[in-house]
Amino acid sequence: MPKVKGYIEIDQERCKGCGLCIDACPTKVIEFSESFNSKGYHPAEPKHLEKCIACGFCYRMCPDVCITVYREE
Repeated sequence: MPKVKGYIEIDQERCKGCGLCIDACPTKVIEFSESFNSKGYHPAEPKHLEKCIACGFCYRMCPDVCITVYREE
């Protein structure tokens, strides 16, 4: 069975940098950004998208609904 590939997008302005998505990601795709958003937070950002399996754990953990998960067919 082929491994599912996917990618995520994170709304940098809505993210408050809580890190729940980082902890939830089984393949360690997400890390904190080096830069700040307009609210002064270090938002989460996808850094290793080649490892994304589109599991959706990050989406389910995000309290601010900042993450969109895409699945490649």
